[in-house]
This record gives sequence, C-alpha cells and structure tokens, in this order.
Amino acid sequence: MKKIILAGMVAVLAIACAEKPQEKPMYTLFVGTYTDGDSEGIYTYTFDANTGELSNQKLAAKLTNPSYLALSEDKKNLYAVQETANFDSLGGGVTAFSLNKDVLELQNSMGTQGAHPCHVSVSGDGHLAVANYTGGNLSVFALNEDGSLADNPQVIDHKPLDTVKTSHAHMAQFDAYGLMVTDLGLDAIKRYVKKEGTFVPAEQPSLPFVDGAGPRHFTFGKNGKMLYVINELNSTISVFENVENGNYVEIQVVPTLDANFDGESFCADLHLSPDGKFLYGSNRGENTIVIFAVDGDSGQLELVGRESVHGDWPRNFSMDPAGEFLLVANKKTSNIVVFKRDEAKGTLTFLNEVEHPNPVCLVFLD
Repeated sequence: MKKIILAGMVAVLAIACAEKPQEKPMYTLFVGTYTDGDSEGIYTYTFDANTGELSNQKLAAKLTNPSYLALSEDKKNLYAVQETANFDSLGGGVTAFSLNKDVLELQNSMGTQGAHPCHVSVSGDGHLAVANYTGGNLSVFALNEDGSLADNPQVIDHKPLDTVKTSHAHMAQFDAYGLMVTDLGLDAIKRYVKKEGTFVPAEQPSLPFVDGAGPRHFTFGKNGKMLYVINELNSTISVFENVENGNYVEIQVVPTLDANFDGESFCADLHLSPDGKFLYGSNRGENTIVIFAVDGDSGQLELVGRESVHGDWPRNFSMDPAGEFLLVANKKTSNIVVFKRDEAKGTLTFLNEVEHPNPVCLVFLD
C-alpha cells in the first residue's frame, strides 16, 4: 500500500514539475532621451520577460540629447549620439561607453562634424557610423581595441549631391556590402563600399524614391535579400529586392496610415519580428503601430492591422530578444508602453505602461 502511495506522489510531483512554466530571463533595457525637459540622459530598466513589467529605473549616464543608442555585437560597448549643434564648433557629438554588466563607463566623446546627429550604428569589423541630420553628412569612425572612438573620422558630405534639395542624412547602417545611408532630404538611399580603408560610392550609388517620400529608417529581411524602408513624409513603406551584386530594385510601396485617417502624420521606425514573418512601423500623428505580414516567398507585405500606442508621438520601438513583447517610446506623452505580441498572428495586446520623460530610443541588452 505504501509503495502505491509513494508511486502516486512521485507521479503527481512529476506532473507538477512538467507543468511549471519555464522561467524566462530578465533583460536590461536602455532608454535614450531628449534632455530639454525632465530627462538627464540615458536610463536603464529591468524588463521581466515573464510578466512584461518594467522596473528598477536608473539614470545610467548624464548626457545631452542621447536620442539614438547602439550596442556593439559583442555587447561590450554602447554608443550614443548627442543630438545637438553645439557639442563643438562643427556640430553634434557621439559618445562611447564600455559595459560592465548593465553599468555604463564613459570612454570618450568625439564631435561628429555635422549638426544634430540622429543615428549611430556599429560594424562587425571595428567601424562606427553616425548620420548627421541637419549637417547633411555622415561620419565614419574607426574604433580602438577597447571600443573607444579613434580620431579623424571620414566625413562623407551629401550636400554637393543635389543643388535643389537639402540633404538630411537620417540613418547610416553597415550591411554585407558596405554602408547604406537614408537621406530624407534628397529622397534617396546612398550606398558606399569600403576600398583601401575608405568608403566610396558603390556600383549602385543611389536608390531613388518619389519626391517628398522622405526615407528615414530601414531594415533587411530574408538574409539581406529584401530591404524595407519606412518613409517619414508620405507615410509609406518601400520594399526593395536584392537582384544581383547587392543592387536593389523597388517591388512594392504600401501606405502605413488608415484610409480614413484625416490629419498630419509622420513615420518614424520599423522592425521585423525575429522570425521575419511580420513587419511593424510607427506612425507619429495617427499614433499607431502598423502591422504587416511578410510573404515568405516574395517578401512583399500584406496589411494585418494597426494598434494604438496609448500615447502621443511614437518614435523608436523595440522587441525583446525573443520577440514576445513590443515596447514603444512615446515622446510627447512621456511614456513607454508594453505590448504582448501574438507570434502567430502578429497582433499586439496592450499590457502596461510606465511614465518616462521624453523617451526616444529603446535598446535591449540580453
């Protein structure tokens, strides 16, 4: 009888253990901000991937207008722009930090030689690129072994490329072929390749957009086969396909706004889900995240729907490393909103929000 009871208890324990949900990790979330209000710089939160809760807010670094952040591939360094025109006599700045777990340790800051830097990215081979919005140029820095910024960046000036339009470099991102730069003012993506240590125009030097599109941010799908570009001024997403030698052709343009929306709106950011099945974009004005399904064969987009951001002026947004949650930085209402993401349908469900002054950029450290 005792053996039967003991066996039953073992079975119950086994079932209980099997049914216990797997514990999910705690992530650090870095928040870049504008500091013309109550914010003082870069902040960190602890993000609980079990519940979707943000907690433990800390000021990680005092810095002027760290409006865009980027982590190095090895997660040993974090970089932040200083989106100003008066870091020095030439414009804004960029700052390098070393990462000790989630603690930022200042390494150095350099002028970007252009006003209002608004985007920073890191290559896998020791380079860093900064897009200077008002300056109409970009700066490419070499990185020292410890990840700090080296002197004498290469400056690529877009202002001479067009005598009619005004250059506004908005994003500079390294890719498999070199460097791609959206220029909102020129309605183009400029492409560069590295030759003898210097970035020069690529074989396909420019991807054109319709006048007034205002290409802002982009991301790659299907291992670089597809290129998705969100256009700030005409609220569209352009889809390009890599046809040969890194050269792209446009195959689709889709609107990001509801057909019944009547008002002013400007796109900001876009991201693919980790599995590449859904693409999300932010609309400032309509104040939504628009959701598209990505066709697995063609890479083209089909509208799924849109979700209110529960705030005003959604800038950058981010998904946690597992793609289970999507977090939105609402600049004007000073809140960060957390959504649960349906990984099969792509849809978003509001979970919670935290107040935070002037949030702009959200970056997860896993």
